[in-house]
Amino acid sequence: MDGTAPFAVYVHWPFCAQKCPYCDFNSHVRHGGWDEAAFLSAYLNELGRVRHRIGARRTHSVFIGGGTPSLMQPVTVGALLARIDALWPMEPGAEITIEANPGSVEADRFAGYRAAGVNRVSVGVQSLRDADLRTLGRIHSVAEARRAVDIAQRTFARTSFDLIYARPDQTVEAWEAELREALSIAGAHLSLYQLTIEPQTTFERLYMAGKLRVPDGDTSLALYELTQAMTEAAGLPAYEVSNHARPGEESRHNLVYWRYGEYAGVGPGAHGRIDVDGVRYATVTERSPEAWLGRVRDTKSALVENDAVGAREQADEMLLMGMRLSEGFDLARLGARGFQIASAVLDRMRDLGLVEPIGNARIRATPQGRLVLNRLVAELSAAMQET
Repeated sequence: MDGTAPFAVYVHWPFCAQKCPYCDFNSHVRHGGWDEAAFLSAYLNELGRVRHRIGARRTHSVFIGGGTPSLMQPVTVGALLARIDALWPMEPGAEITIEANPGSVEADRFAGYRAAGVNRVSVGVQSLRDADLRTLGRIHSVAEARRAVDIAQRTFARTSFDLIYARPDQTVEAWEAELREALSIAGAHLSLYQLTIEPQTTFERLYMAGKLRVPDGDTSLALYELTQAMTEAAGLPAYEVSNHARPGEESRHNLVYWRYGEYAGVGPGAHGRIDVDGVRYATVTERSPEAWLGRVRDTKSALVENDAVGAREQADEMLLMGMRLSEGFDLARLGARGFQIASAVLDRMRDLGLVEPIGNARIRATPQGRLVLNRLVAELSAAMQET
C-alpha cells in the first residue's frame, strides 16, 4: 500500500421490509424489528477493529448498501460517517452514497441523510410499471418511485436510480417506452441491470417449475443493444457493463472496485479487499445479522474469511473487474504484478473484433466483446503468463 491509491469503505445494512423474489443479496426480513442501537455499537466497534489492522488511510468514498439502508434512522447514518471520518479522514469531496427504496417513509428521510453527511443517493426503482413492480415483489408504486426520485434530486447534488429489464414477458417495444420515460426523469447516472435468475431465489424455483417466462436469448440481446443505443443518445453512455453516466458523474465508489482498489467491508456479509504490510487480503464477514452481532460482541471480530490473495489471483481479479469498464484495462498494472497476456492471444482477440487497444498500455472489450465478456475474460486469463 503506497498511501496514494483510493481507499473506500463499504457498510452493509442487512435488513429489508420484504425479500424480493429475484434477490440473492444478503438481505433479511425481521417483522419484529431489530435493535438499531445494538447494531450501531457493533458497526462502530468493527470499524475500529479494521482501523487497528490496516492503519491510517484517507477515505475516498463510502457506500452504505444492503438490504435497505434507508430503513436506518438518519442519526445512525450520521454516527457511522462520523466514526469513519475519525478513523480515516474523508478526502475533500469524498463521495458518500446511501441506497434507498422509494417507499414514502424512506424518501421522507432524505433531508436527514443529507444533514448526516450523505451527498449521493441511489434509489432502487426497478420498474416504472406497476404490474411489473408487483411481479418483482416490490412494495412501492410507480407514483412513490417518481416522488422519491424527485425528492432525491431536490435534496442531493448527485443521484442515481436502478431499473431491471429483460423482465418476465417483457418486449423490446415495452422496454423502449419505459426506458425513454426513465431517461426523461433521470439525472446524471442510471444503473440498468438485465434480470438474471439467481440460485436459491424464488424466481429460480418458479423458473425451474415452468411458471416464470423470461425473454429468450435473441430478445435479451435486442434489449441490451437498445439500452446501449438509447443511453448513448441521451448522453449517458455505459462506463461499465450495467452503469451509465454523463462524463464525470460515474460512481466513484464503484470505480474503486472495478479499478481494483482497496476497500474495507463492514457489516453482515460484507466483502473487502484490504492491504496489510504489503499483502492483499480478501475478507468476508458472517452473513447472519444476529450471528454477526454476536461475533462482534463475543469474539471482537465478525470475519469468517480472511485469505491472503496471491499474485496470480490478484491479476485474475484485476482483469475480471477492469474488462467491465469502458475505459478499459491497464496492462501496465498487470505487468507491475509480474504478469502479461500472450501477445498472440491479444492479437487474435483483436482480429476477431472482441478487444481493441487504447493507447499503448490499455485494452478494452469492443461492443461485440461485451456480448461474450465472461468467455473473453476467461480466454485472456488462460493466456496470462509470468514475466
